Amino acid sequence: MTPISFPKARAAVAASLLALGVAAVPAHAEPQRPECIAPAQPGGGFDLTCRLAQSALKESGALKSPLRIVYMPGGIGAVAYNNIVAQRPAEAGSIVAFSGGSLLNLAQGKFGKYGVDDVRWLAAVGTDYGVAVVRNDSPHKDLKSLMEAFKQDPTKIVLGAGGSVGSQDWMKAALTAKAAGVDYKKMRFVAFEGGGEAITALRGGHIQAYMGDAAEAMTMLEGGAPIRVLAVYNDKRLPGKLADIPTAAEQGYDINWPIIRGYYVGPKVSDADYQWWVEAFQKAMASPGFEKLQQQQGLFPMNMVGQELDAYVKERVKAYAQQAESFGLIKK
Repeated sequence: MTPISFPKARAAVAASLLALGVAAVPAHAEPQRPECIAPAQPGGGFDLTCRLAQSALKESGALKSPLRIVYMPGGIGAVAYNNIVAQRPAEAGSIVAFSGGSLLNLAQGKFGKYGVDDVRWLAAVGTDYGVAVVRNDSPHKDLKSLMEAFKQDPTKIVLGAGGSVGSQDWMKAALTAKAAGVDYKKMRFVAFEGGGEAITALRGGHIQAYMGDAAEAMTMLEGGAPIRVLAVYNDKRLPGKLADIPTAAEQGYDINWPIIRGYYVGPKVSDADYQWWVEAFQKAMASPGFEKLQQQQGLFPMNMVGQELDAYVKERVKAYAQQAESFGLIKK
């Protein structure tokens, strides 16, 4: 019998498939001119989220083309969300960064007529967590001490953070008040432009506690800031340098505030293109340098893709909506 050459063998297989009515389809190609949309000005959290994707996809070899970053500020993600859904719903090459703040605003109806089901949630590449911070010479050595003082006289415990009413930081303060048995309407809350201003106010004694983020607090501690972290708002302790900080739950208070970071694509992106991105992020997350990239961006591990992320996002938006309604942020 005469051996069949490989080219002839491939042709024979293709002919057999065609005879059966099955097309020989090549592996799905990566999207052309891939981009990550950061829904804010350069330098913020959305920018860092896009830069993480840029580095991780490149270093892992999951994406051959360079991932460019496009800035589309407005409404903590609202402008980009509306743009993708209404004007660019099928663009396979565009991924958009989102955060826990985006989901909170989405839950409060701040993204206009569009809701959580109007995009395809793609990947989460890390998270941060809320923390309660005081000065290192504060009389409050643990969360229970702060909560008891707060409950005894809410006017004497001023909470501060880098966000206005309805923001993530305000929600952390409101949840802290609720856990202490204090009416959130009676809590004294001071909004600052950012964490730096809030810490300055804390050090000056203008506020008694700062509702911050774990990665930010860790950076401040490493820099020698005179602060004490009383509790992590998570259901389990964090790894690394904050491993000795107890959770709020350990101290008897049910306060949980994860701050996820990730990406979504338009609602009409094809299943094949969506799956290509899912597999690209899976490859990036499995690469040896991914955890280091997370740490460089101040994120803790939370790696999810596809349907797992979709279910998580929808659960969080539902929970945020319930919390926002309980604090009078959503009117029925």
